[in-house]
Amino acid sequence: MSAHSKTSPGTGPRVTTMRSQLGRVRGLGAAKHGTHEWWGERLTSLALIPLTLWFLYAAFHFNGHARADVAHWLASPVNAALMIATVIATFLHMRLGLQVVIEDYIHGEPMRMALLLANRAAAYILGILAVVATLKLAFTG
Repeated sequence: MSAHSKTSPGTGPRVTTMRSQLGRVRGLGAAKHGTHEWWGERLTSLALIPLTLWFLYAAFHFNGHARADVAHWLASPVNAALMIATVIATFLHMRLGLQVVIEDYIHGEPMRMALLLANRAAAYILGILAVVATLKLAFTG
């Protein structure tokens, strides 16, 4: 990181900015990057509390039941919507959490970028597959 300093008459150098050269070029600072992801993690955490409790109740309730029973239950619009919301919130939360881990602990830029892309692709692909499976079960049994 580099520091830019300004001097005023009669005073010593005063540090005004402390950013990397790339950060200055992109115009990014602490307030312009990461806030969206931070809020996303918090909101998905809050959403997952009731959704996970609902999912665990359903999983324990249908333990040992036939597939047809689960399909009939999932055919309800409320249950299908809650299941899809659980899937979306879970995979979004997973992607955001892994993104933070990758950004904080992977230091080589090519490896970091590859892992971030793989994380995003895996979250979207697995999330879409889970939503499609939910819809298929709900509509076709």
